[in-house]
Amino acid sequence: MGAVWSLLGILSGAFIAVQAPINSQLARGLGLPVAAAAFSFLSGAIVLGIIAVAVGKLQGISLDWKAPAPWLFVAGGMLGGFYVTLSTILTPRIGAAALMAFLVAGQLLAGMLIDRAGFLGVAVREISLGRVAGAVLLLAGALLIRLY
Repeated sequence: MGAVWSLLGILSGAFIAVQAPINSQLARGLGLPVAAAAFSFLSGAIVLGIIAVAVGKLQGISLDWKAPAPWLFVAGGMLGGFYVTLSTILTPRIGAAALMAFLVAGQLLAGMLIDRAGFLGVAVREISLGRVAGAVLLLAGALLIRLY
């Protein structure tokens, strides 16, 4: 089953790579990157809302709107909005491959800090020499992709 999760992670990353030029093209057509990001989120919210209602009904689950901290309802969407907007702006300037390389490097660095701090209940993992070496190599790879 681990291989399936890994393949789904790769597929998710591929979706991000494809999404960036799509949103950049939408921004070009609309004339405003933040508008493209807004419509990207709006369409995603509509589709996911329909899926959430259908899955909830099929599984007999009703959402507990009072359980999560209020800031959690906004934080992920705001961070995603910044990500999509910046990706939309950067894709035509640095290319999809360089953007993806820098995104992965940023995700890895932030992920290491999140793991170290145990942010929001994430399992605590130390920042080891191997992890630092991996991050340095990934960042070096991102720079090579950008420069060449």
